[in-house]
Amino acid sequence: MNEVLLIYAAALLLAWPLGRYLAAIYSATPTALDQVFGPVEWVIYRAIGVDPLAPMSWKAYGKALLKLHLIIALIALVILVQQGWLPANPDGVEGMSWDLALHTTASFITNTNQQHYSGQAQLSYFAHLVAIVSMQVITPAAGIAALVAILRTAFTQRDTTASTPEGAVSVGNFHADLVRAIVRVMLPVAFITALLLAWQGVPNTFMGARTVTPLDSSAGLVEQRIPVGPVAPMVAIKQLGTNGGGWYGPNSSVPLENPTPVSNFVETIAIVLIPMALVFMAGYLTGRRRLAILVMGVMLSLSALLTGINIWSENQPNAAFAGLAADGPNLEGKEVRFGATATALWGSFTTQTSNGSVNGMHDSFNPLGGAATLMDMFINATFGGVGVGLINFLLFLLLAVFLGSLMVGRSPEVYGRALEAREIKLICIALLIQPLLILGLTATAVAIPGLAQNSNPGFHGLSQVLYEYTSAFANNGSGFEGLGDDTVWWNLSCAVALILGRFIPILAPLALAAHLAGKRVAPMTLGSLAVETPTFAVLTLGVILMFALLSFFPVLALGPVAEFLSLAN
Repeated sequence: MNEVLLIYAAALLLAWPLGRYLAAIYSATPTALDQVFGPVEWVIYRAIGVDPLAPMSWKAYGKALLKLHLIIALIALVILVQQGWLPANPDGVEGMSWDLALHTTASFITNTNQQHYSGQAQLSYFAHLVAIVSMQVITPAAGIAALVAILRTAFTQRDTTASTPEGAVSVGNFHADLVRAIVRVMLPVAFITALLLAWQGVPNTFMGARTVTPLDSSAGLVEQRIPVGPVAPMVAIKQLGTNGGGWYGPNSSVPLENPTPVSNFVETIAIVLIPMALVFMAGYLTGRRRLAILVMGVMLSLSALLTGINIWSENQPNAAFAGLAADGPNLEGKEVRFGATATALWGSFTTQTSNGSVNGMHDSFNPLGGAATLMDMFINATFGGVGVGLINFLLFLLLAVFLGSLMVGRSPEVYGRALEAREIKLICIALLIQPLLILGLTATAVAIPGLAQNSNPGFHGLSQVLYEYTSAFANNGSGFEGLGDDTVWWNLSCAVALILGRFIPILAPLALAAHLAGKRVAPMTLGSLAVETPTFAVLTLGVILMFALLSFFPVLALGPVAEFLSLAN
């Protein structure tokens, strides 16, 4: 348990200065950082032909975001299909099928990295570095840009609202926000993390796979082929950017991707570092530090609750081994170097942040441990993905404002701006599409025989299917596995969940922020609902939990809860 507390403390201590740094990056006041990074950024602006000073309405901002993602997706799709004859392919990897390439592109362009392939066997170095890693850098930066636009538009303390030449509310400039996130945050932090991992022994080479002679000849293997490559930089950015996935199919349970306790410590902290830092950034950037404390308090409460359930569950015996071995923690599907507690902590962090990388098999978690990871993804606002996690939290916060105001008989308003029908409709669109899509696709997959191709019947089989779609919509990427998921059905249906789960929860809050910013600010009085209080924090926590449970408790009862009760009997 001490290692769990140490990782939480270390992550918070590192996130705080990083959050201040992020706020300085997006501050309207010039800083010394401009002299260091400014020339590099201006080269990029000139190369892509954009004006970083031009104000954008929320529609222009959203179009720029979608246009960038569409262009990158088309390039990545071509690379994945044609990688067989492209350079940097020493192992002769063939091109992907069209549906697998489409799913892979949708997965990485949405900051998800859900993998229906095995990276070390089905991707060339060129595809890894040009297509995959590029999206792993750009997509979390786009999440940061969207979050900054929403915070500066709707939550910053200021007397006037910026506008575009056409008279619309300005939310900032997408290109400036994106490039700053890439140049000043993602690349420097990933570079430092990659150096740490390479120091610990994570491969970092452009040489092809190594062929070695096994020491133990009893297995009958004459030789073994060990894939290597530029693994360290890829692992660094996939952990920091809540990208997930891995160079190797089993991710960080493979000793080459996670060779030592120090590398496991670094990679675990990297999962939550930037999502935590963005909460600190929000406080400094908006001037509302009490709001940031509220957000961090609720997020830490949710994290501690579900991580505690997961760790307790994985330290219970596995019912399948009852009477066959001595009682002890559930070590099925776990890397014994790390043990049950470290794997459960990783499993919690990776599902609380939409990271999706694993250092153990989630399919082998005890039923309540699996239920905890599902709840993490249902909530999708406990730190959450880079940028979008805090956006999701702000949606719940506004919903709590609306419900809390009605409960005490006051007009719903946040910081003096009224919440009216248009804003509530946008909140409903962003939140309700999650249960509708996940439950609809899950029901379809289990209702048609042969469609799911899951390895387990009954309760656990339902959990496998539910987990796959939940992971896709939450842009998480981890899998229960046990599914024959490289099929046209799985690739296309998950691609739909991936894309809708990424862009609707970004664009709807962006529109909402612009609408709020365009309203007259009423003075705060004793009759206004105070949102920066412990009481409101408890209300927000309750709204988040009730929304998740009301949406998904029936399917949880049919899946992991029923499995737990059946094994208990």
